[in-house]
Order: sequence, then C-alpha cells, then structure tokens
Amino acid sequence: MIHKGIRILALGTVIGLCACGGSAPVRYYTLVPPVGGEVATATGAAIPATPASFQFELLPVGVPAQADQPSLVVRQGGQGVAVLDGERWIAPLGDEVRNALSADLAAQLHSQDVTGLASTGKPVARIKVDLRRFDSVPGSYAMIDAAWSVRMLKGDGVIACTSRIQQNVGTTYESVVQGHQRALAELATQIATAAVPLAAGQSASCPAS
Repeated sequence: MIHKGIRILALGTVIGLCACGGSAPVRYYTLVPPVGGEVATATGAAIPATPASFQFELLPVGVPAQADQPSLVVRQGGQGVAVLDGERWIAPLGDEVRNALSADLAAQLHSQDVTGLASTGKPVARIKVDLRRFDSVPGSYAMIDAAWSVRMLKGDGVIACTSRIQQNVGTTYESVVQGHQRALAELATQIATAAVPLAAGQSASCPAS
C-alpha cells in the first residue's frame, strides 16, 4: 500500500509538471530603445548637434496606478481594461519609463544623465516627469499624458509644462510597446527643446498643445 501511494504521488507530480510545461510562454517587453537606434525628434527642435553645455538629472518618474502593473494593461471598449498576464514588462513600469526617457534625452542632447553621480562642474538641469495617463489600445493608439518640469540647479531658470502625445499602433502588443517608445522619444524631444535655451539663460516655452 505504501508503494502504491508513492506511485500515485509520483504520477500526480508528473501531471502537474506537464500542465505547467504546457502553459503559454510569458513574453517580456522593454521601453528602452536599442543602442544605436533612431531617436525621434520634433520638427524644428533646437537640439544641439554637438554635446550640450549641461548635464541632466532625471528624477524617478511617476506613472498612473492603473497602468503600474507587472503585466501590460490595455483598454477594451469604453470602460473595460484587460491585464495581460502573458505579456509583461521586464522591469517596473516607472523604471522602464525613466530609463527610456534617460536614454532618449542623452542621445538627443549628446549629454549624460548624472543622477546619483558626483558633480563634474558642468551646469545640471533637473528634470521631473509624472505620467498622468499611459493608455494602450491595440489596433488604435498608444498615448501618454505627462506633467513635467526642468529646473537649472544653479540660477533661477525653470519651466513647467504638460504634454499629451499619441501614436498610432497596430494590433500586436509589440506594436503597442513601440508606440509608447515613440511617444516617450517625442516627450524627450519636447523636454530637451525647453532645456537648451533654459541652460543658456534664455526664456523657454512649453510645446503647443
């Protein structure tokens, strides 16, 4: 009887392993652009062709609680949402957004994110971003709504703005993620466009809504 119980237990273990092995694989996504990838910039943006005369410090980025999940969250219909357990971010969404913006800003300004680093003597622009919306609608759009500010740590240069950026996307989740990558790159462009004159002691304006 003992041996029979062991056989039954062993069989149950095998069945459990097979059930797990047969589940759909989890796919992971990142918002961080690939190294050497193209960086979108706004038409007419005053982005320097040479390294900027300042560095920047990007604070932690706030993201909406509704979208701040390990899994992708997509809208369905007017009020419905779906949490996609099989489609996940490789890191917390706030970290993904911050790392993507940091990479985009560094590429556009030809400068360095010095958050947490010792001072190098160059002027530093402190950038704060809070996403108020992070909407994903497969087959339609990826949209971000952000409140952001740039403040020079030396001097009195400061600007606070809002940006609402929407990108058309395809039906796949990869397309939705790519749409958010483009939206964040455009947001980085708007921030960089304001930071350049601000660092030079000039007036800066918010992007047209």
